Amino acid sequence: MNERLEKILAMLQRTPADPFLLYAAGMEYKKAGDHVRAIDQFQKTLAADPKYCYAYYQIGQTHEMSGNEAAARQAYKDGIATAQMVGDAHAQSELQAALDMMG
Repeated sequence: MNERLEKILAMLQRTPADPFLLYAAGMEYKKAGDHVRAIDQFQKTLAADPKYCYAYYQIGQTHEMSGNEAAARQAYKDGIATAQMVGDAHAQSELQAALDMMG
């Protein structure tokens, strides 16, 4: 485990429902190639803040990296719907681009 992840996990012990820290932990796991833990942290991010649109993007990306195209497509679609609901046009366009790139 890298030092950055250790610090993030220590902060999460104090504030376990902090969406920013959950997302950051997910990013560290993703970088380390631990896709299962990455997706778990991104899903926890959404449980803490269902409007955290970029967690959907990262879930989709991580599923793509794992070869699970169906789950990736679903994550992007869920993210697009959430972005539309909260009015985040930038997130919506990035999620749509990711989905379109899948073909």
